[in-house]
Amino acid sequence: MNYEKELLIPKKIISERIKELADAIEEEYRGKELVLVGILKGAIFFLTDLARELSLPTKIDFIRVASYGSKMEPGAISLTKDVELSVEGKPVLIVEDIVDTGQTLSYVKELLEEKGAESVKICVLIDKKERREKEINIDYCAFRVEKGFLVGYGLDYNEEGRCLPEIYVLKEQK
Repeated sequence: MNYEKELLIPKKIISERIKELADAIEEEYRGKELVLVGILKGAIFFLTDLARELSLPTKIDFIRVASYGSKMEPGAISLTKDVELSVEGKPVLIVEDIVDTGQTLSYVKELLEEKGAESVKICVLIDKKERREKEINIDYCAFRVEKGFLVGYGLDYNEEGRCLPEIYVLKEQK
């Protein structure tokens, strides 16, 4: 299959929304040290830019889960890299590139709660409800997108498009 990409969210708009999210996060966590847990690989750019906008003390860690299925369809979830920092008794903010089915975020949130985090909240770049299977509360969201396969700014298709500085919708060429 061949795809062409159509610009959905420009770099400037992404940057503005991240600053707004950082302001809201700082308001909620003022006076606390926050642990940011990014879900690899997709959240790397979003987490980096978000962390740079925060002026409150933060620690950063990563978790990686694999979803075994076809390239565009999700499958069973397994943990391939756990957090290394202790989250026990600490406020944790999961940072994710996109919530699609809700399965991955639900899994990661439950895992961090089991590790004794004081609280676990979720910050996503994109909330896409097209294939939602599991309802999950998203505390901070930069963009809501109804449908489409997205690439850029951490989002990828078969490991391609992740490093694009803007977000695009893939359109199948006819």
